[in-house]
Amino acid sequence: MDSFSEQPNGSPAFVAVSTKPVQFAGLYGARVRFRNAMKNLPVSSSDTDVQDAPSRPGDAYVQSFARGLAVIRSFDANRPAQTLTDVAAATGLTRAGARRILLTLQSLGYVEADGRLFQLTPKILDLGFAYLTSMPFWNLAEPVMEDLVEQVHESCSAAVLNGAEIVYVLRVPTHKIITQNLSIGSRLPAFCTSMGRVLLAALDDAQLDAALDASDIVARTPHTITDRDALKDAIALVRRQGWAIVDQELEEGLISMSAPIRDRQGRVIAALNISGNAQRKNAKQMAKAFLDPLQRAAQRVSEMVARRG
Repeated sequence: MDSFSEQPNGSPAFVAVSTKPVQFAGLYGARVRFRNAMKNLPVSSSDTDVQDAPSRPGDAYVQSFARGLAVIRSFDANRPAQTLTDVAAATGLTRAGARRILLTLQSLGYVEADGRLFQLTPKILDLGFAYLTSMPFWNLAEPVMEDLVEQVHESCSAAVLNGAEIVYVLRVPTHKIITQNLSIGSRLPAFCTSMGRVLLAALDDAQLDAALDASDIVARTPHTITDRDALKDAIALVRRQGWAIVDQELEEGLISMSAPIRDRQGRVIAALNISGNAQRKNAKQMAKAFLDPLQRAAQRVSEMVARRG
């Protein structure tokens, strides 16, 4: 079994959107998932303008561009259409500033207006597709994941770490009914998920402490580990054995097992998981049945990534 190597400070996290049609569940769903994938960008709540980012790089920071991204990000599943006043309130911009940005986005085709209401257009997906063409990693992973699902008859997902959360970058579901409605761009807390623990285990001690400090460590179920020392022990076990299993800590009845995906340098860049119903298999049974095929799949993807360099 693989053991973990620590991931260096500043290692990039990758977020992608799948091109597989079944993943989008319609154009609106795709737009929602694209906006979810952009959640790591800062949004301000200043009364008059976008607040200064605490670590912005001086003269290299283009504030107008940041404001434009804030406007795009203000549209979500709860606010698919907004008035000018809504956008200004959501972003901290003045009405005049929000209007200029909305009209600019409208002239570029990213926003459309219906009376007083503004909404994003399908062209916004071009921004996500640009990533797909530049980062072919997930195109490599998807057929491997499909093979794994066909073999184990359980859902398979891939995720990356973003702060204290994992972000789903690819998912191949089964037709079985599960209560977790997960899709590309979905976010979950890292501390109580198997993919999260695999990714946290790849951090050095300082990075791990920072991630746990930023986590909202609360019980999701009676099984959730919330004691910090016990949680660090669980992550240390993952680091030693090279894989993770989480038994109903995120949701009752949901059990999942994960293995790391590595780049050419051996750094953990993502995690691959199998998730299923705890009533069908307990943790011991799941590990016995699925650990080998899961690790083989993760190794296959890692080798593909290494060859692409």
